[in-house]
Amino acid sequence: MPSPLTDSPRSGDGGESNPLGGVRSSYPGPRAQISRDRSLSWWRRVLPVIRTHQTTFVAAIVLSFVSLVFQVLVPNMLSGDIDNTLGRHVGSLRNAVLAIIVVGLLAGVSGTISRQFVYTTAYNFETDLRALIYEHLTWLSFSFYDRVQSGQLISRANSDIRSVQMYATFAPLILVQCSIGIIAFAFMLHIDWLLALVAMTVMPILYFVGVKMRQVMFPISWITQARLADVATIVDENVNGVRVVKSFAQEEAEINRLADAAERVAWAYIKDANIRATWSPWVQNLPQLGLGLVLFFGGWMVIDGRLGIGQILAFNAYLLMLQAPFMMLGQLVMMGQRARASAERIFEILDENPDVVERPGAYDLAEVSGAIDFNHVRFVYDNGAEILRDFDAHIASGETVAIVGRTGSGKSTIARLLSRFYDVSGGSVTIDGHDLVDVTLRSLRDNVGVVLDEPFLFSVSIRENIAYGVPDATLDAVETAARAANAHEFISQLPEGYDTVIGERGYTLSGGQRQRIAIARTLLVNPPILVLDDATSAVDVHVETGIYDALRALLKTRTTIVIAHRLSTIALASRVLLLDEGRVVASGSHEELLANVPLYSEILAQATTTGRP
Repeated sequence: MPSPLTDSPRSGDGGESNPLGGVRSSYPGPRAQISRDRSLSWWRRVLPVIRTHQTTFVAAIVLSFVSLVFQVLVPNMLSGDIDNTLGRHVGSLRNAVLAIIVVGLLAGVSGTISRQFVYTTAYNFETDLRALIYEHLTWLSFSFYDRVQSGQLISRANSDIRSVQMYATFAPLILVQCSIGIIAFAFMLHIDWLLALVAMTVMPILYFVGVKMRQVMFPISWITQARLADVATIVDENVNGVRVVKSFAQEEAEINRLADAAERVAWAYIKDANIRATWSPWVQNLPQLGLGLVLFFGGWMVIDGRLGIGQILAFNAYLLMLQAPFMMLGQLVMMGQRARASAERIFEILDENPDVVERPGAYDLAEVSGAIDFNHVRFVYDNGAEILRDFDAHIASGETVAIVGRTGSGKSTIARLLSRFYDVSGGSVTIDGHDLVDVTLRSLRDNVGVVLDEPFLFSVSIRENIAYGVPDATLDAVETAARAANAHEFISQLPEGYDTVIGERGYTLSGGQRQRIAIARTLLVNPPILVLDDATSAVDVHVETGIYDALRALLKTRTTIVIAHRLSTIALASRVLLLDEGRVVASGSHEELLANVPLYSEILAQATTTGRP
């Protein structure tokens, strides 16, 4: 296998890769998508995902129904035994007791298996939902992340999914219990239809209580989930920004900020508890009124000889079975409203469409030589800020060009447009004459490597970080890339060398070390077009010189854009583009611009003084 750092840049092969180079998961992924039809109710939108687990789901419901049927049979069996065997002193109870034990065992076994299937379905459904959200998040464009807080996304991918999962999988089982209530009511009608109607007099009141609960629970459920997401956002920002917090001694302020958010969550939970305290007693105690009526009228009927003692005992047992579903009704309503609120928050993400999409018929960008053309490009961010205005530049294949400009002049935006992280607002960008909107995103990004000034590293080994884009790369190839980035020396001095696991985001390393690993990661992919966006800003001049000495031979075989402010970086380029207010105002060699363009000298002087233009 040729080294990834050979003089011949690779083209995109479009193959699958495991991002962190680990063992591939055996999880096959979701087999269905959430419905995109926004006119459907929330549960009908998630129904396609549930259907993919219909075998275990249906089995759970059927076995739950069977278990409850066995339970319903027991009072009827007891009624006959009490009235015939005990009341008339006829026969033996042995067979009756054995029959009841068998029925009870069957109910227990079927109920146990049902619960196992329920939990299997529930957690598989939750896994699918989480995978669908993550898959969609990876599909969305950079503009989405510019406006959405990460804590909000984390909350939707955790607590909101759990709320939907619990209702979607357990609500049908509660409905099964309600259907068993119908069977129990049928037995009650068989025993005495008039007494059964007396027992059901409270049911219309329960219905109206349930409707009212549903109306008042949804708003507070939405507020609760939203405020939990606010807490998650603050925690995420404090964990990731802990160095800034400590640098400015703002620990107390951040604690107060979190306390305020937690207090708002507490208010929502207390409001939720108050609603439950107001309405749940109605749901739970109204059936007790029915039980009292049954005891009053049923006792009178027993005394009058119209009912046997076994019949009234069985009747009360069935009435207690009816109470269980109604006692769960309040919980079901609350779960349903929380699930609805959570589902709609999840749909806010899943209904988002990416701004950058492939056109129908998009083709792979292959055999790239690296000629780049920015044709009168205009770009405006979603917040209305116009960054590029008639940006026009032409870079020949194999040319190394430095882009210099003040902060905010659009230098980094150029790198993002070239990788098509954003689409241009006007004009076009082409590579070898191919408009970027006409080629597949995968092949484009396979051929354009970008090293950012703030590199992101994963909490895995250094070797895995460097091999992120080429998971099957050999250790020799990883070392070659590291040497080219002048990173091999410091990596070799770490306790476990290339197998050293770095901390979150690589903060156990210095800024310069992180940048060198990021450069090595991009070089290992070996793209024909390379963009260095202040990629050595955290590296001292001595180390930077070593990096560029190693890079010079590699840059000769590829087109390179260097976004720079140091003279040592600019020295890599054969030509410099000077940006001002989003357009090219001068182009030429470093010496030519230094001699003829005062703005260029001013920007370099500022960079020398402040470290940044």
